[in-house]
Amino acid sequence: MVSMEPPRTARALEYIRHLAVSWVAEGDPPGEVAEHLGVSERSVWRWVASWRRDGSAGLAAKPGRGRPAKLTPSQAARVLGWLDRSPSAFGFATERWTAPRVAALIERDVGVRMNHRYLNDWLARRGITPQVPETVARERDGALIEAWLRYAWPRVKKRRGR
Repeated sequence: MVSMEPPRTARALEYIRHLAVSWVAEGDPPGEVAEHLGVSERSVWRWVASWRRDGSAGLAAKPGRGRPAKLTPSQAARVLGWLDRSPSAFGFATERWTAPRVAALIERDVGVRMNHRYLNDWLARRGITPQVPETVARERDGALIEAWLRYAWPRVKKRRGR
């Protein structure tokens, strides 16, 4: 089963820890507290022990784990802003954004090297998926099409009962 709840932030987790400890201190059983908050009973016991040992500091959010982000939030916003513009504005021959193109721009303009495969995932986590521009024939005449739809199509269109 896939959980549909949003990811918990460090601040939200800290709040849940404080809430759990306060409920246990008021006399609620740790098992019920855990069930109500959607956490394990073992976590509740750990939080209570940490609170008894270190006070509120024992329930504080821990710094994030893992490798730090390659781009600062302002750099990331700048990169995402590029994608609203045409690739030809950056000197590319076609109107198609690709991860290698974005990686090359990031390296050139921001000075950060990013692997294009990682960049695909990075973009997807921000809601940007590969898009192929709609191809439009050079001969396409919008005014002619609109005139046909307005005048010829009603004559050609099948009517009920015919």
